[in-house]
Amino acid sequence: MKNKISLILSFLVLNSALLADQRPNILWITSEDNGPDLGAYGLDYAHTPALDNLAEESAIYTNAFATAGVCAPARSTIITGMYPPALGSQHMRSRAELPSGIKFYSHHLRGAGYYCTNNSKEDYNLVKPQGAWDESGRKAHWKNAPKGKPFFAIFNHTISHESKIRLREKSFPHHKIKDASIPPYHPNIRETKRDWAQYHANITKLDGLVAKTLKELDEAGLTENTIVFYYGDHGSGMPRHKRWLWDSGIHIPLLVRIPDKWKELREVQPGAKTDRLVSFVDLGPTALSLAGIDPPKNMHGKAFLGMHSEKPREFIHAFRGRMDERYDMVRAVRDKRYKYIRNYNPHQIYGQFIAYMFQTDTTRIWKEMFDQGKLNDIQSAFWKTKPPVEFYDTLKDPHEVNNLANSQSHASHRERLAAELHRWQMEIRDLGFLPEGEMHERRGKLTPYELGKNNSKYPLAKIKKAADFATKADQASLSKLKEMMGHKDSAIRYWAATGCIIVGKESKILKKDLLNLLKDTCPDVRTASAHALFNIGESEKAVPVLEKILSEKNQFHRLRAMNVLDHMDESAKDAVTRIAKVGDSAKIGAYGENYIGNVIKKAASDLNIKVTK
Repeated sequence: MKNKISLILSFLVLNSALLADQRPNILWITSEDNGPDLGAYGLDYAHTPALDNLAEESAIYTNAFATAGVCAPARSTIITGMYPPALGSQHMRSRAELPSGIKFYSHHLRGAGYYCTNNSKEDYNLVKPQGAWDESGRKAHWKNAPKGKPFFAIFNHTISHESKIRLREKSFPHHKIKDASIPPYHPNIRETKRDWAQYHANITKLDGLVAKTLKELDEAGLTENTIVFYYGDHGSGMPRHKRWLWDSGIHIPLLVRIPDKWKELREVQPGAKTDRLVSFVDLGPTALSLAGIDPPKNMHGKAFLGMHSEKPREFIHAFRGRMDERYDMVRAVRDKRYKYIRNYNPHQIYGQFIAYMFQTDTTRIWKEMFDQGKLNDIQSAFWKTKPPVEFYDTLKDPHEVNNLANSQSHASHRERLAAELHRWQMEIRDLGFLPEGEMHERRGKLTPYELGKNNSKYPLAKIKKAADFATKADQASLSKLKEMMGHKDSAIRYWAATGCIIVGKESKILKKDLLNLLKDTCPDVRTASAHALFNIGESEKAVPVLEKILSEKNQFHRLRAMNVLDHMDESAKDAVTRIAKVGDSAKIGAYGENYIGNVIKKAASDLNIKVTK
């Protein structure tokens, strides 16, 4: 009853303000690649005075999560209020198109009379519709808003980004390298401690930028008229943090300061913590709700503040797709305590070589120490293949190193979260069960989102059932995999071949069937069957098929084929030599990254091929 009265009061107060055109300004201060590593979150090693002061005036959200452990897919979530696996934007730098009926939350704010600015990063993993911002760029600022018009403004700070860990400074004003705390999965060596100290020093630099942004607001006399959010875009840029769905990759800081003028909208008193579950998918709807706008029905998120706020969510959901040049598919669901992770590519190691990630000293040295046999079991796990299922008690195991997937005492919680993950995937029509290249081939003139909604073109239930079976396959599964290889849907044939990859050498009894799949009409099926054939020592016919795919138009088919060639041994050397001489100038994504070229370089290096052009 108390909550209901509070909601009514909030509505009346805000509605009154709207009638007087005294709507709140909304300021988002965001930072890149940092988790809740602030003094306000209880970290003694942190030096974040400005953010800690802001926290004393804010609600401190202790259970806020990104939907992905990397920037572009996470931003895709925020800007649309929708889950990227429903939009086809789950892969890093995918540039998916939206149907005309889906808009950014900023479009709705502008339509309601807000002056909207973004300073300055976009990187939405989507083709941006027209009219998203009044200003977007390094000069975009709320100061440019017409007089009397409320503003929504973003200031995104990049000083904490992964790349800044590589500054390699030798000492720091507020952080001693020897005192840096090392998580149990990282090697406890000076280089790792230095990287962690640099990361924290960068957050201190960020803290100074936040102070500057808030001072600007205060000097303009707008503090009492502005609701301020601060959040990080995902976990730290350290390896096994960024890009991953453990809490180290998706747990974020979130502070929300609501001035006294709108104190009825506060969830908790200033300086108090709330354990309410909040997801990035909720940020857009919440901004709209605070502005008095009812979020559109297509948005998956739930407003957690404002006149259109909803009851607290029970779960948060997260996803991982292609990360730069390397393919993967992981989904996760979490409540306030337990985490369920489903790995759909368990044949791959966690720490696949990503050229950008390996520029960090910790990553490179960590892998070298694994190769030299210098790590314990917990430190070694990142360089080994994944289990199909991971399950963690995050209260007792905050680093998520003790997988309880086979624990009978946790079976009820595990099954509960597994059921929730399935429900969510079916509800949003998760497009991840189609290989990226096939998704674009299959959709034709449809957008990926429209493809996902079209059950005749994308029979999700059947394809997901095949994927769920294949990715837990063992020797006893081979007869069923053989049956799946003859299915009319190419996605089911793809998962059948993937199941053979997972089974490994025992799938040799399906050699004839795998050879037949090398002639499949779908390049992704040919690629998966080639990988399975390599595993059983039958590369001779597989390699030419992969090399031929490298000349096809679809860049995602080519990238997947090159990934398989990179898994191969000397049997692929002649093909990789020819490919390396030609190179590949295919640019994928917003910044024109030559992801295929990265894999070619790695494969050539591993096979000691000298590339001359």
